[in-house]
Amino acid sequence: MAFEITDANFDTEVVEKGGVAVMDFWAEWCGPCRLIGPIIEKLATEYEGKALVGKVNVDHNPDIAMKYGVRSIPTIVILKNGEEVKRHVGYTTQANLAKLIDEQLN
Repeated sequence: MAFEITDANFDTEVVEKGGVAVMDFWAEWCGPCRLIGPIIEKLATEYEGKALVGKVNVDHNPDIAMKYGVRSIPTIVILKNGEEVKRHVGYTTQANLAKLIDEQLN
């Protein structure tokens, strides 16, 4: 299951732990976000122990969204050791997201 990333836990659970983190910026009212949601859940299971895969509800956690300049959703931001290394805006496939994650793990 995808980890819920919040303004409160972002620094300790994402930045300070380092490694690869995948953040799905979404909102309940966003149609494309609902399409990509199941993909994020599958990736969270597939990459458990290798990368943190989490979801950021932009309505409930505006500070993180503002920090990363998220203007459209869904937006996927991939971090490596706390630094942004990849970004994808809009819907994409599970295979494409897996490729983006694998590039950072290798």
